[in-house]
Amino acid sequence: MDDFNSETDSDYTSYWRDWFISSRGNEYFCEIDEEYLTDRFNLTGLNTEVQNYQHALDLVTDVFDFDCDDDVREQIEKSARHLYGLVHARYIVTTRGLAKMLEKFKKSDFGKCPRVMCDAQPLLPMGQSDVANSSPVKLYCARCEDLYNPKSSRHAVIDGAYFGTSFHNILFQVYPAVLPPKSQRRYEPRVFGFKMHAAAALSRWQGEQRDALKDRLRAVRIESGFEKEDAEMEEDEEEDEMEGVDASFEGSANPPKSFEGGTNPPKSFERGANPPKS
Repeated sequence: MDDFNSETDSDYTSYWRDWFISSRGNEYFCEIDEEYLTDRFNLTGLNTEVQNYQHALDLVTDVFDFDCDDDVREQIEKSARHLYGLVHARYIVTTRGLAKMLEKFKKSDFGKCPRVMCDAQPLLPMGQSDVANSSPVKLYCARCEDLYNPKSSRHAVIDGAYFGTSFHNILFQVYPAVLPPKSQRRYEPRVFGFKMHAAAALSRWQGEQRDALKDRLRAVRIESGFEKEDAEMEEDEEEDEMEGVDASFEGSANPPKSFEGGTNPPKSFERGANPPKS
């Protein structure tokens, strides 16, 4: 509300959407076209979900001229934010909305995956529920297919319903070229070079499940996106095998004399020999 108080009423009501988009903490939102906001069909059912609906809509569409005190204005402002968020969830699955969110995705406006193995894959905001006030927004990584919390506390309190549960999947269906290949790389805990027992068992099970999935995809002739990583993993395994062979040759280059062929063992170890007298 500090930003609201810093603007004059005329500036604030004339450029509400610009002010909202440029405010700190609203970087995840894209600007909704005025034509979309003024089409009543796109707002169907929202009048029952938003308090002071008509005043909030007037504020969002820059036609607000209601004279009210600060307390009422604050309530209308809160309703306007909520209304914009609910409309935003509908807008970003339209052709123009997807295009705007794609540009933000390409610029990593939503952040990058913190998982090292994902190589800074850009994230997408999503909700775990389409019902408002159910859960905050999460960030989805298409490479590891996992969810993450936003780093900023300002973003962490945004309602997940303002992005919905389907947006990220629709975007990758419409723009399949930006869908990254799935990563097989995973961290394997080791102690002095040996795999941890529980982690090794889990890794084997995951590997078996992954191989079974790839076999099913190949059977129906669907490109899995794993071919490149399969080739890289085979090259790594061949390099490891070659290093192991070299090490074995180096280790057997100069065997100890006690194991050389034809060398007689010491008399103390011959059968029937008497032990030395003390």
